[in-house]
Amino acid sequence: MPLSHAYDTKVTWTGNLGTGTSTYRAYDRSHEVSAAGLPTILGSSDPTFRGDASRWNPEQLLLAALSQCHMLAYLHVCAVGGVTVTAYTDHAHGTMETTPEGGHFTEALLRPQVEVASQEMAAKAATLHTDAHHACFIAASVNFPVRHDPVITVRDES
Repeated sequence: MPLSHAYDTKVTWTGNLGTGTSTYRAYDRSHEVSAAGLPTILGSSDPTFRGDASRWNPEQLLLAALSQCHMLAYLHVCAVGGVTVTAYTDHAHGTMETTPEGGHFTEALLRPQVEVASQEMAAKAATLHTDAHHACFIAASVNFPVRHDPVITVRDES
């Protein structure tokens, strides 16, 4: 039987400049994303859509969620698979296309740079990205491809 997990967030628009949404240019896209017990995330739209470049936009947050989910799933499959990860950094990239009718992501590319404890673990570390992809709840929830281009290095023992 599947287990159900519930999540609650709050998004509050903070961009009323005095006349609300009376025109497309009359309001700011600023908002706050919050959840009980967590720090507030300052958000806006992408600068292309009149947003504030100093704030997170939904597209970045979606890409960050994919990257985080993959990393957490990957660390798990490595831990149970006998691969000791000593460092992990991902420089993720997402592509979104817009048309007059709307927009959508066409793909995400995760580019994790993974350091493992020994050379004997490197090959398995590379293959475990596939297992992590299948275990990632966020990747399983999106309707666009999420690809991976990992780089595996071995910790310098000197």
